[in-house]
Amino acid sequence: MKQIKRILVPTDLSENSRRGLTYGFSVAEGSGAEVVVVHVASEFQTWEPYSDEPALISANLHPSLAGKVISEVTLDLNRFLEQHRDEMRQVRMLRKRVVLGFAAKKIVEVAEEEQADLIVMAPRPHRAIRHFFLGSVTDRVTREAPCPVLSVCPPRQARRWKGELVPSVWLPPPQNEAST
Repeated sequence: MKQIKRILVPTDLSENSRRGLTYGFSVAEGSGAEVVVVHVASEFQTWEPYSDEPALISANLHPSLAGKVISEVTLDLNRFLEQHRDEMRQVRMLRKRVVLGFAAKKIVEVAEEEQADLIVMAPRPHRAIRHFFLGSVTDRVTREAPCPVLSVCPPRQARRWKGELVPSVWLPPPQNEAST
């Protein structure tokens, strides 16, 4: 089995992605691997409706504005990671990266650059129709990643039996005692 030396843990700074972080830190602690936490930012994360800078609306972000976006999002990432301080101390080495672009594409690029051995992600819950038409970031990363992707889903809550009766159509036919 290949030894895991570097784990990439993408986060979108949501509560759901904390599950992936926790699991990534746990795997890294057990294997002695380095952890690279990556957050893919978009220019719209810091866009302010009253801003008169037209570059924030275009696909090509001016370098000075890109620096502003990255520095602000890096602060957000640091605040987000504060709750994981104890877990981060157990990891041999931790690095943080913030990149601009489309999430799935950038996660795959960072995994290639960092030569990641494993990507640990927590997929976002999506509505069925949106998932059908757009897919998910986790699906795209899983298909295109240069290494295995571990998708950490929330535990599924068991449905409580409400005492409904099973329709008799699904039961086996009663055996006729007279024919035996």
